[in-house]
Amino acid sequence: MAERDTAAAADTLDSADIVARLKLRMVDHCLPLWSTEGWDDRAGGFLDRLDLDGRADRLAPRRVFVQARQIYCYAKAAQMGWYPEGRAIALKGLEHLLAKAKAPDGKPGFVHTLQPDGAVLDPLRDSYDHAFVLLALATVYGLDRDEQIRSEIDALCHFVETQLRSPHGGVHEGLPVSMPRRQNPQMHLFEAMIAAFDATHDLVFQNRAGNFFSLFLANLYDKQRQVLGEYFEEDWSRIEPVSVEPGHQAEWAWLLKGFERITGCPTGRYRGELLATALRYRDEATGCLIDEGDARGKIRRHTRRLWPQTEIAKAWIAQAEAGEAGAADEARAALVRLERHYLSHPVAGGWYDQFDRDGNSLVATIPASSFYHVLSAVAEAEQVLG
Repeated sequence: MAERDTAAAADTLDSADIVARLKLRMVDHCLPLWSTEGWDDRAGGFLDRLDLDGRADRLAPRRVFVQARQIYCYAKAAQMGWYPEGRAIALKGLEHLLAKAKAPDGKPGFVHTLQPDGAVLDPLRDSYDHAFVLLALATVYGLDRDEQIRSEIDALCHFVETQLRSPHGGVHEGLPVSMPRRQNPQMHLFEAMIAAFDATHDLVFQNRAGNFFSLFLANLYDKQRQVLGEYFEEDWSRIEPVSVEPGHQAEWAWLLKGFERITGCPTGRYRGELLATALRYRDEATGCLIDEGDARGKIRRHTRRLWPQTEIAKAWIAQAEAGEAGAADEARAALVRLERHYLSHPVAGGWYDQFDRDGNSLVATIPASSFYHVLSAVAEAEQVLG
């Protein structure tokens, strides 16, 4: 009993200054690492990953959504006042992205992956990628209100509206169209539309975000079982058995608070239900969210990625912002788990991406894709928790 009390007291001390510690980690380690070792000085663009020693993996293909996520990170860090150099790094990354990934084959939209030298590896027009390009553009636009960037935002939205839009609602997976349909691209376009409204204050983005909220209510969210499904048929009928990713339940809870903020539309009921569902799928030893369960609350995959831990923290932050008692403490505890299990990497500014149920690391690299999740959670924490 005394040992448990001591551990609880240590956790309380850990959580007291967790936000300040994580911000310092971003500023002193993560942002410098990913703009130096994580940037390709020869060919341009951000690297997709580092090896476990923190050295650049220059031979890995460059996923376009990762380029966009890194641009977002540096623009957001500049916006927060954390990293003044972030503006120039974001602009440099955006210049490379537009030069190499936007319509290099003469067709509209952004390609899916690039070779290390900037040549096209996969010309697929992927909706998930376009959501992150829009998020990057909106965040950069928020820094300077540059009209050229606004025109890029409008061109991308036109492509989404005219080429990717499905007659059944939402967007297709990409071009060429593929199945199954997933909630994930819809969620990130919802996020990007909220960010675009925040950056521009143009009601067209509020309305576009509203379309994705309507899709959530009508098709993505099962109100009876109180779960958000992952995979759907073309007409949005659910594919059974329903796959439940607790990280996405939490991520939607956070995004619904953002939608409520920009529209005044109440979302508290759904946030509470989604958060309660997410918390059903936790690893007993660590308290971290696992990767996948089923609609009955059973765990399907005991592995646990980094990103669901940032999203459960953001969900609690959203509830704290809404005034829910105890939510701020839960958010700090989630951030402590993130720091303890995932950010305690021997490379300063690096992280572990996934563990098995026994706590063994499963990914032999440091993927750049996780930076967006970590930085976003820390930024939300500073804004709401202080």
